[in-house]
Amino acid sequence: MTSFFLFVLLMLAALILVYLYRVAQGPTVFDRVLGLNGISTKSILMLIVIGVVYDRVDMFVDIATGYALLNLAGALAIAKYLEQRGAV
Repeated sequence: MTSFFLFVLLMLAALILVYLYRVAQGPTVFDRVLGLNGISTKSILMLIVIGVVYDRVDMFVDIATGYALLNLAGALAIAKYLEQRGAV
């Protein structure tokens, strides 16, 4: 079963690399923000999978929830800034 979780972690890491390309090469700032949100989402999933592997799901869910809240606050702050700047 550990090999399955290792495979899942490797696939999530590969998806993070795809999103990282979008952040680096995105033609607009919105593409870059979406790429950062995708990286954050995949990181949260990786935290949950790591929690399952180490049988500490409760601790890793708490960490992932805090990280998700930070991601949400950051995305809202960026959206508000871009709205005020007139980029929308």
